[in-house]
Amino acid sequence: MTDPTLLIAWHSRTGASEAMARAAANGAGDAARLLAAHEVMPKDLLEASGYLFVCPENLATMSGMMKEMFDRCYYPVLGRIEGRAFATIISAGSDGEGAQAQTDRIAQGWRLKRVADRIIVNMQAQTPEEILAQKTVPDDRLAECEALGEAMAEGLRMGVF
Repeated sequence: MTDPTLLIAWHSRTGASEAMARAAANGAGDAARLLAAHEVMPKDLLEASGYLFVCPENLATMSGMMKEMFDRCYYPVLGRIEGRAFATIISAGSDGEGAQAQTDRIAQGWRLKRVADRIIVNMQAQTPEEILAQKTVPDDRLAECEALGEAMAEGLRMGVF
């Protein structure tokens, strides 16, 4: 039997989501499989034991590349990944609720099981210049992402979820 794998699927435009995904992967250690959203294929979802979806909120929705991943992979895995663990990390300019709601609806359709509270990091970018600028995630928030990756990997190893 193979060790459980945590697929960390991410998309980032300004660096925040990528930094948070990498922090979570660092926490998950050898259990992590870190893939950019455009690289994720249905087989990657089928081979994983659990999922961490990490993306920015753009215009009150998840980023287009993350949505494209879900669009491309949704039906090929439907009914084949039910009950698997998932969690989310959202980088937002204000509240992140739109991207979170979209991800939750997709996860509900797949019948995934949320195993950790959501993490939404509000970067408070409100002007066009702030929104488009490269982001630096505060160390305490990166530590939170790392802890989530570690907890998910350990929960998968132990068979808790």
